Amino acid sequence: MADRWATFDCYGTLVDWNAGLSAALGSDGLLARYHELEPQVQAEDPTRSYRDVLAETARRVGVATSPADTLPSWPVFPEVPAALEEARVRGWKLAALSNTDRDLIHASLDAIGVPFELAVVASEVGSYKPSHGHWLAFERQVGRMPDVHVAQSHFHDVVPATALGIPTVWINRLRETGDPAPTRELPDLRGLADTLDELVPA
Repeated sequence: MADRWATFDCYGTLVDWNAGLSAALGSDGLLARYHELEPQVQAEDPTRSYRDVLAETARRVGVATSPADTLPSWPVFPEVPAALEEARVRGWKLAALSNTDRDLIHASLDAIGVPFELAVVASEVGSYKPSHGHWLAFERQVGRMPDVHVAQSHFHDVVPATALGIPTVWINRLRETGDPAPTRELPDLRGLADTLDELVPA
């Protein structure tokens, strides 16, 4: 039986990005501005480490301390460990494709507590999603594109994965709308294993 690969965004999908970032910035009011500025900072220099992106974006919204200092302790969404473990039990291989650095993603995956076969990070591929570098790096390592990509961000993940012909599961925690439509949509990761098996039966 061929391996079935599901790739995941981490922050916002598996880890509560908004809660962690809001606490790090010290204000809910700065969160929206941070979200506007971060893609600009990433686009200015795609080779910039994510630690530097966090620090620079925080500086531009008026916060002197970097959110990277607290990122390893940002909370995991409560349903995530069980949902990922169920996918693994059914034979799915898991990979993280993250706009972050190696040490930060490993700290977050350790907090999740479910083994991932590999992680692709922006600081090593020299680009940030929604650019295609993460998926191309995955293809180089595995020999093909993933079977399904799972993510919360429509802009960073659903749009580029769809452009690459990869089926998507949009974890639409914020009840947003977006075009193109994902292949499947869930409000959180509960029921994810069933959805993955529906898209790519064992």
